[in-house]
Amino acid sequence: MDSSKEPHSLSLKVLRLSRPTLTPQYPLAQQEGQETIDSRSALALPERTIDGAFALTPLLTLPPAFGSAYVGEVFACTLVANNELSGSADRKVTSVKMSAEIQTPSQTVPLELAPNNDEASKSGINHGESLQEIVRYDLREEGSHVLAVSLTYSENIISKSTTSGGRVRSFKKLYQFQTQPCLSVRTKASELPSRDAGGEKRPGSGLSRYALEAQLENLADGLITLEHLIFEATSPFRSTSLNWDVPHSDTEELETPTLAPREVTQVAFLIEEQATKGDKAAKEVTKDGRTILGVLTIRWRSAMGDPGVLSTGWLTSRRI
Repeated sequence: MDSSKEPHSLSLKVLRLSRPTLTPQYPLAQQEGQETIDSRSALALPERTIDGAFALTPLLTLPPAFGSAYVGEVFACTLVANNELSGSADRKVTSVKMSAEIQTPSQTVPLELAPNNDEASKSGINHGESLQEIVRYDLREEGSHVLAVSLTYSENIISKSTTSGGRVRSFKKLYQFQTQPCLSVRTKASELPSRDAGGEKRPGSGLSRYALEAQLENLADGLITLEHLIFEATSPFRSTSLNWDVPHSDTEELETPTLAPREVTQVAFLIEEQATKGDKAAKEVTKDGRTILGVLTIRWRSAMGDPGVLSTGWLTSRRI
């Protein structure tokens, strides 16, 4: 038989690592004066110790499919090489090596595998055993992504007395998925009346001031909770947050906003030019005359705690 068509001794499985979701339950409505079945019969976990009127159960549900991949999240998979030889086979698998890379719309990135199983890879995989590795990648682009996994191994023939030198076999599998945006960010920078070093307004002169507004829309399928908003201003500017992370009193408890799918929230920053001793610090300006203000970074978590982070490009404003 042609070696290229001969079945491989190893099989390769790729499983996405995702957090489970909460399991909802829908108790039956009770009507007075009518005979009804036990309301717990429709519950996902019909136990008397569980509040049947509550919409969630203690059960967690694993994702039934690949699910959605969003920009800003960490894409993680476990790669599993299984020995498919029977117990009576006259072959042995050694020198197993897995490698992976991800092809994004703009580049191809080799992935680091963990944990380090070099010793197990050299000694081989016995009948019924498997070799597992985990890969992770920070998703930064929208569009089609391809996870390419290669598996190389040596196949040795075993006789009663010796083990003959084997042949090297390999194969490659491709897994394609789409990455979607989780947050839509629309920004607008408006110039405010300038001030001098003493804080007095002096239109047309003095230190520049801008109001940066950003509209954030949840494009994901589930809830997300905004954790941090950071505006990293370029020199000589300084940014001041005007959002929920600014306490109005020492006793006030800060509440981070939660966005339902397609829900929108508005955030803002005050950006002020700082006075410097000696020569005035030069602002960074683009070729078309726009002043570079800085970069906005947004951190969030999904309903089950998966972290996400998104940074904009350089945000600019044209001086009027």
